[in-house]
Amino acid sequence: MSDHATSSSSAVQAQLDRLWGLSPGADVLGLDRIARLLARLGDPQRSLPPVFHVAGTNGKGSTCAFLRAAIEAAGLEAHVYSSPHLVRFNERIRLAGRLIDDDTLATLLAEVLDHADGIGASFFEVTTAAAFLAFARTPADACVIEVGLGGRLDATNVVQPLVTGIAQLGIDHQSFLGDTLEAIAGEKAGIAKQGVPLVTMRYPPNVTQRIAQVAAAAGAPVHSLGVDWHFDLTDRDIVYRDGKGPLHLPKPALPGPHQPSNLALATAMLRHQAKLDIPNAAIAAAATTARWPARMQRLAAGPLTALLPAGSEVWLDGGHNQAAAEAVSAAIRERLDHRPLDLVCGMLANKDAAGLLAPLADIASSFTAIPVPGHDHHSPAALAEAARTLGITTIATATTPAEALARLGEPGEPRIVLILGSLYLAGGVLAANDELPD
Repeated sequence: MSDHATSSSSAVQAQLDRLWGLSPGADVLGLDRIARLLARLGDPQRSLPPVFHVAGTNGKGSTCAFLRAAIEAAGLEAHVYSSPHLVRFNERIRLAGRLIDDDTLATLLAEVLDHADGIGASFFEVTTAAAFLAFARTPADACVIEVGLGGRLDATNVVQPLVTGIAQLGIDHQSFLGDTLEAIAGEKAGIAKQGVPLVTMRYPPNVTQRIAQVAAAAGAPVHSLGVDWHFDLTDRDIVYRDGKGPLHLPKPALPGPHQPSNLALATAMLRHQAKLDIPNAAIAAAATTARWPARMQRLAAGPLTALLPAGSEVWLDGGHNQAAAEAVSAAIRERLDHRPLDLVCGMLANKDAAGLLAPLADIASSFTAIPVPGHDHHSPAALAEAARTLGITTIATATTPAEALARLGEPGEPRIVLILGSLYLAGGVLAANDELPD
């Protein structure tokens, strides 16, 4: 998949333009190019603070957010590398708790590009190298690194981690990772390293077996939900248990019934490593302090939400596959209280529209299809037809989120609106509502 980025900083934009001129952003996974590029830069990946490496189809970003929040609640500092960004490229690289500033980012990109001639590195490989340079040069106590795509051949998989984790799995990126959950699991498990704990969720037996095979070949011990660690939900809290004893955690502030499992995975990763001292109180604090924009995020007062009548709610989620839609569906149902739901959706062309909409079709009172500007996307007409096929009867198209919300606001009654389908779309929505992630 090609990547996209622009910047309001002329210095950063100059390097991004230079990157596009040198790199085709080729859709080719592999570790050879990133390894050669990093070697020219002095192999900064070998000088990183202890690394928490997280893969998965859904939930890996939230898991990283909980890891970061716990590490910081322990009084430590964490670097974070995640993708894609929502509004500003700087969101991908967090140095010791703060988003990388424009001057530092421009300098790092220039340095990497100065060493990239002849390698044919992709956009993601160049920016990964820049992140690793930043992490190696800036003091911190830990690195939290989110896999970009897959795991085995992802550019981040050159690190030697302290602990690895695999979040929830689903069907996505089939052209890169395979058409079956078992094949995708094998690619995700490729982050396993000799002697490094691999912490996993509960999966179907064939998927569990495939992960175990890959981990065994790598020499990585596996710590699985339901075997080595457990968690249960009560009316009041989450009860996490492993060989170190029970831990009572608050329910996450991040909305959605899927977030307790992401918090539990982060907890298991923290408790199955021995290098960093993360007190139980810090893990408990992470439950209520972690933030992860555009994942069941309720938009604040702003230019977009002002288009709807007082008392309306606008929820935003970047989910773009069926597994994500199932989690979003469960989360939004908790908020509806028998009120109608208006869906606003834009999707990239390589995503399954019917798979995304099916879990939400029975609660949608209306559906508005919109484009995802600057990206190859499903036409609004095609999305509208997918919604109609699923039984949604009130269907419209619009050119922008603002146009969609303005139309929904015309009757003058409070609405509950869910905007979803793409992280690129979500970034545009946040920018339009003056809510920049920080």
